[in-house]
Amino acid sequence: MTTIADPSDTVRVRPARDGDGDAIGYLIARCWADYPGSYFDRHGEMADLDRIASVFAAKGGLIWAAVLDDRIVGSIGAAPVGAGAVGGAWELTKMYVDPLIRRRSIGRLLLGVAEAHAAAAGAGRIVLWTDTRFETAHRFYERLGYLADGRTRALADLSNSVEYFYAKRLGG
Repeated sequence: MTTIADPSDTVRVRPARDGDGDAIGYLIARCWADYPGSYFDRHGEMADLDRIASVFAAKGGLIWAAVLDDRIVGSIGAAPVGAGAVGGAWELTKMYVDPLIRRRSIGRLLLGVAEAHAAAAGAGRIVLWTDTRFETAHRFYERLGYLADGRTRALADLSNSVEYFYAKRLGG
């Protein structure tokens, strides 16, 4: 368990469990609500939340929950991309922090946990895709060493999402 000190509260980061899916879904819906045109479809597009920890474990990865006062206030998942992890890439997904408590280093804490886990598993780099509307997230990733390479992908989802690709080398 990892903690971050705050004068009034402590955020704990722990591996998420399958039973955390509804709370993580609520967190994602809260985050997307800040962006016009982003629609959260819990059962149609995010059915993996029903077994979220098992889904990540099946990929060889892990998802974490940031917990404050017994409430999930952040999440991040990491799993190997493609056939293997050693020397290869791990992909970050489900990176969200409750909009009401952003700028308390919770995102940085979550990212650090996921990067350390991937590096310990032998990953040489971390990759992620982030919606083009999430400009604050882009600045966050860039501050922490992630680089966009100009690639985009369009998703056939309810929100008509288009995402930017970011990557970061691990271990210097």
